[in-house]
Amino acid sequence: MSAPTAAQAMAAAAARLRAAGVPDPARDARVLLAHAASVDASRVTLIAPEEIAPEIAERFENLIALRAVRVPVSHLVGQRAFYGRDFRISRDVLDPRPETETLIELALSEPFETVLDLGTGSGCILVTLLAERPDARGLGLDLSEAACLQASANAVLHGVAARADIRQSDWFGAAEGRFDLIVANPPYLAKSEMAGVAPELRLHEPEMALTDGLDGLSAYRVIASQAQGYLTATGRVLAEIGWQQGADVAQIFKAAGWGRVRILPDLDGRDRVLWADTPA
Repeated sequence: MSAPTAAQAMAAAAARLRAAGVPDPARDARVLLAHAASVDASRVTLIAPEEIAPEIAERFENLIALRAVRVPVSHLVGQRAFYGRDFRISRDVLDPRPETETLIELALSEPFETVLDLGTGSGCILVTLLAERPDARGLGLDLSEAACLQASANAVLHGVAARADIRQSDWFGAAEGRFDLIVANPPYLAKSEMAGVAPELRLHEPEMALTDGLDGLSAYRVIASQAQGYLTATGRVLAEIGWQQGADVAQIFKAAGWGRVRILPDLDGRDRVLWADTPA
């Protein structure tokens, strides 16, 4: 009996993932076969008519089995694309998501020379901003030592390590000086929301990067109350928010005395980023 072709293996894998409730099973099957075969995902169609070698079939089977129990694809392949770059990812950090690119676009819409990234995680925000602004320098802070190591590795990977200072810290604890830009993608899920999130997040990503264990607004209260002490005169804060949190987060910053507070949408039109500054 001949071995299945790549196309047949992908079809069977997609059916298995679909039965397990995995979103976009065909895409995941294609990406995981490419990883198992050590080829670029864009070239999978070229090998589709060919029989799969036994060692590739075994690797593919193991990957599909893990994906079927909702291990994220990024954890299985070890990386995730974000703003045109591939970032090393593990279960120690939040998986970068497309909606966070809205924060990047807004950050790049005005000049900055210094940036502070609170809760840096994989470093995807800090590293991207430094890569896009070769004259800028940045500080990334995270409570997790494992996250700091991951962010440092990504800074090296993308050639910005000399301009990126990564420190273990609880919010502003290890921050020094003033910055033109403060960015954050804090844990904004309320404890009550955690039961309803996808298994990929709930079971395989660090809980402290997802929720504060309370109402999902704790981080914004800290940032609103302390960030002005770390901003330059013309500095600004950009923070990702949950799509239903706009009014609450805006009120927190207004109550803390910020001069201008805006809630800006992502590409889907949902509230996504807080912009706060204190213009003269």
